[in-house]
Amino acid sequence: MKSVRFALFLTCGALLATTPAFTQSEANSGQGRAVVTVLAKHNEVAPAIAQPDVSAKVNGKEAEITAWAPFKSPNDNLELVILIDSGARNLGRQMDEITHFILNLEPHTKVAVGYMQNGYSAMEGPLTADHAQVAKLVHLPAGPLTNPYFALSDLAHKWPSQDPSARREVVMFTDGIDPENRRFDPDDPYVQAAIRDSVRAGLVVYNIYWRSFPTNPNSMTAEGGQSLLEEITQATGGNSYWLGSGNPVTFQPYFEDLMRRFDSQYALDFAAKLDRKPSVDTFKLKLEGLNLQVTAPQQVFVHPGLRP
Repeated sequence: MKSVRFALFLTCGALLATTPAFTQSEANSGQGRAVVTVLAKHNEVAPAIAQPDVSAKVNGKEAEITAWAPFKSPNDNLELVILIDSGARNLGRQMDEITHFILNLEPHTKVAVGYMQNGYSAMEGPLTADHAQVAKLVHLPAGPLTNPYFALSDLAHKWPSQDPSARREVVMFTDGIDPENRRFDPDDPYVQAAIRDSVRAGLVVYNIYWRSFPTNPNSMTAEGGQSLLEEITQATGGNSYWLGSGNPVTFQPYFEDLMRRFDSQYALDFAAKLDRKPSVDTFKLKLEGLNLQVTAPQQVFVHPGLRP
């Protein structure tokens, strides 16, 4: 299993604390939220993190931290969409593991299942806390190969709730190969569009690698798909899981890690400079003097008010 984790300094370098914090009362003020995952090493219990321990930069400039609080039940409003590639038809007993994962979510978590079909996300039902009902909707995917990035963008545009306070998370099952461009391109326009759409919608995206059928990529193509997926998970503050270029025997270790992450997340609200219109900007986070594993998004959405 490969996990993307950041300790102390995220995405690059140390943050300088010499620039005065941007205050929300200034002209051209915007605001945003980042979902930050804080894990202790060696499966220990992470200490409580206080707001003074946190600093951040948006587009390279110091941001004002306006709120910092852990997501805790029953008011954490977790919304989770499981999105399965329609080409992943060689899934077998792993479908039972997906069902088991859904049934073991926290009672307050709302969940839905969707399938990537013809460039869009086909939802099997609404977000609901009735996990048993959602588990009944899980089935083997059947359909032609599709572009997973089209499907993710579509999901971001039509997220199945209107709750602006919800913590929105996605677990994708796909190999990440762009059928329109099977060569690795770090600037793939569909991937970049999916990143922008996901960040604007406030999504935290995870991916569990599963090679689609009948695709049989060589190692370079497979690694290219994984790298594209990693661009998305890093940009949104999620995580990527894979075992080389082959399919894992079991998803159980990944699901255990996901559960741990869902239970170890903080909401970070900030104020930052806004240049005339809402924008997707770079984001860097620092937790002062703490020996922890920290995952934060590399990009955030800065806007004048509540999430559109």
